[in-house]
Amino acid sequence: MSWAAHELESYVLQKHVKVKASYVALLFGCLLPDFFTKLPVYGLHIGNLELIKASTPYRYHRGWPGVGPTHSLLMAFVASLLALGIWKNRAWCVGLLVGTTAHVLTDTFDSVGTMIFFPFTTQHYSTDMWAYASQQGRYGDAAAYYSSLGGVWDVFWFFVVLTGASVLSRRYFEETVVPNDPGAWAWLQRTFGMNNSALLAAYRAWFIYGACRIVAWFAWARLLNPARGTEVIDLSWGGPYWVQKVSYPFPGWGTFALHTVIGVVGWTITVILGWRLFGRRLWDRAAAHEVARAKGAGPSGPARDVGTSA
Repeated sequence: MSWAAHELESYVLQKHVKVKASYVALLFGCLLPDFFTKLPVYGLHIGNLELIKASTPYRYHRGWPGVGPTHSLLMAFVASLLALGIWKNRAWCVGLLVGTTAHVLTDTFDSVGTMIFFPFTTQHYSTDMWAYASQQGRYGDAAAYYSSLGGVWDVFWFFVVLTGASVLSRRYFEETVVPNDPGAWAWLQRTFGMNNSALLAAYRAWFIYGACRIVAWFAWARLLNPARGTEVIDLSWGGPYWVQKVSYPFPGWGTFALHTVIGVVGWTITVILGWRLFGRRLWDRAAAHEVARAKGAGPSGPARDVGTSA
């Protein structure tokens, strides 16, 4: 799924997560699996030079050997524990966990899918809704994505955000977003001299940016693409038919079920042990740190100043 949709899903998650979660961490988590790995998928182009280009993009991006483990549930768990240990912030822990998990699961909709239960199994999970076409390059991938159910998927997330548009309101920002993570917004206010309206604009900016990306890529794929005459819209499952589609072979239901059981059991045991050995201790330490920080901030501290109406 596109980065635009990953950006928009952060607002949906913020609205529906029922525990205290940092929006900044949610957004970062929604982008994290691709954040340090996406560049070699398309390559870096300087003039006629092509640099940092993976020879087989889908194997590099989602497979093993490769950076496919970034698209796994264990990655989400480890990232959340690291945030808890480094920043002693439970809202960041929850935000990263939820955001990264969402990215891992929503990327299963293309034809390559993700290794959800790595390292316990390298089984790929995919609904095959649209063709993975990163091997076609940035523009070829965009043409395929926005001429198929991939583009529909982006529009779906756009309208899901709009149906809960209160998440973009000033009131929601002041009463939910800032109190969930006052430190991040206070840091922005201090570092860049941003007033409350500027902070609200920064919060809304990701929605505007994601929406504009969807509109712009749709316009290019269907109006400006030189090959748009042959690259027609194909809304069939797994389309478009004209793209060089890639996927991992299905191993058969018996093997698939066995790998899934191994993956679920291995992941569950690891998470339980990780939580009991490290997570609970880090969580309690973060809770104590947050209490001490709140007391130190006082009534005029940053947690009280940021996000209040001007």
